[in-house]
Amino acid sequence: MLPNQPMILLSFVNTKLRDEFPSLDAFCEDFHVAKDEIEEKLASIDYEYDEELNKFV
Repeated sequence: MLPNQPMILLSFVNTKLRDEFPSLDAFCEDFHVAKDEIEEKLASIDYEYDEELNKFV
C-alpha cells in the first residue's frame, strides 16, 4: 500500500525510483497503481516526474 500524504508519497516514490525501478512505469506496474494517480497527487504539491532524472522534481 502506498502512503496517502503527498510529501511522504514523494519520498517513498523517489526512493523506490532511485533504488529499485528504472522508470515510473515500472514502479506503477509493480505496485498496481495508475501512473496518472501518482502524477496527480504529486502535482498537488508542485512536483512532476522527470523521465530523464527518473524522479519527481
